[in-house]
This record gives sequence, structure tokens and C-alpha cells, in this order.
Amino acid sequence: MRFDAMNMPTALMLVTVLIAGGCAAPATNTAVLNPDPAHNARNSLDWAGAYRGVLPCADCPGIQTVVVLKNDGTYRTQSRYLERGDQVFPARGHFTWNEAGDTVTLDEQPPERYFVAENQLLRLALDGSRITGGLAGHYVLTKLAGITKTYWKLVELNGRPVPALKREPYFILKIEDGRVNGFGGCNGFTGTYELDEAASRIRFGHLASTMMACPDMELETAFHEVLRSMDNYSLDGDSLTLNRARMAPLARLEAVYLR
Repeated sequence: MRFDAMNMPTALMLVTVLIAGGCAAPATNTAVLNPDPAHNARNSLDWAGAYRGVLPCADCPGIQTVVVLKNDGTYRTQSRYLERGDQVFPARGHFTWNEAGDTVTLDEQPPERYFVAENQLLRLALDGSRITGGLAGHYVLTKLAGITKTYWKLVELNGRPVPALKREPYFILKIEDGRVNGFGGCNGFTGTYELDEAASRIRFGHLASTMMACPDMELETAFHEVLRSMDNYSLDGDSLTLNRARMAPLARLEAVYLR
């Protein structure tokens, strides 16, 4: 049978020309079908850090949730049910990545899975599928930026664990006015700070504190001395160390997200 090009429908002519002439048809997006294993969330995103949001709850307004992923493959979570009191439910463990490098699984029972996006964690269904529909936006945790606006609890000072106190030493860096507020173990304090997050450098200005006298001022005095002498910091998930030059860490603090 011989085709008459003059009478051939236009669409059929196009298909025939593409096949017979070897011209390239519209390309399939092979990057979608075969994602590049060298570029995925695990090795291309700055995924380590703390993520916070409010997840849906069947019988309460929501579950205030924090998930902290650390570079060593461990995680920490905090959860609080809104309008059910102030109790915080903490958990720690290890997480694993899937083969595609885009999803982490926390070793909870049952396991919790999160799709890792840029500055976000998307909570997945129990079977690992993406949650769709009107509630999809309620299953998103957003990454917290840097060390500012976080309650940093002092847990180690000059290589020694901080003893249990009625009120724990801490500080918070406020970005609105560039000031630090905190508690040293006996007195509250406030002051200024200069922060260069790109270089992980921080310096505190003059710290002013209340003038209460306590039986033991050693911890507070040492804490203030660290804040005056440090010049850089290291941040790993919910752990912050205060350093001077390349010396051993002067202090270690742990983030408290739900109080």
C-alpha cells in the first residue's frame, strides 16, 4: 500500500516523519524517571537541624511537634498535645534513609517517616505515602534557623556536667534588638551580642545582671566568664557548644523547644 502525502492527515504525517526521518520527538524527562543518585536530599540539602510544627490530632486542636535530625544519624523529638496540659513527651533514637535519599524513618513504634524537602519535613502516612488533600499542609514541619530565638539550656561547663538546680542556667538570643537574655544560676542577666552565622562566630558585649547573693556563686561566675571569653560556636542539631579559638569546648548547651 502506498501513502499519498498530499492526502495524509497532518498528525499522521508528523508521526511518520519523526519515525522515518529519525528526528527527535519531544524528550521525556529522564531526571524524573531516573533521579540522579548523586543529587538527593541526603547529600544535597542542609537537612541536619530542628524542625517544628503542629500536626493534626484526632481529639485535640493539634500536636505541637519538634523533630531534630543530627549528622550522626540520631534524632530527638518533643511532642505536646494542645489544650491537654503542659506535659512534653520526649523521645530519642536513630533514623535511617531510604535508597532514594529523600525520606527518613525514625525508629519509633510504629515507625515515623518524613519526606525531606528544603527546610521542611513532610510527615508521611503509615504506609510511607504522601498525604494529599485539604489536610496536606498540616503535616509540614519547618526548619528553625540558626541559634537565635531558641532557649539554650546549659548542660556542661568547662568539661563538667551542670548540677541539677531549682532553675536551670540558660540564654536566648533575640534578633529583634540584638540582645541576649538569660539566667546564670542565681541571677538573671542581659546584654548585647554580635553574630556571624556564616563563620559560626559570636561575641557578647557587657552583661548586666541582677544582684542577688546565693550560697554558691561558682557556677554563675564561671558561666559569665565563658560568655565573655568565647569567640565561636558549633551547632549540631539541638546541641550548641561555645568555644574559644581551637581549644576544647568551654560550654555545651541543649535546645529546649517546648516548655
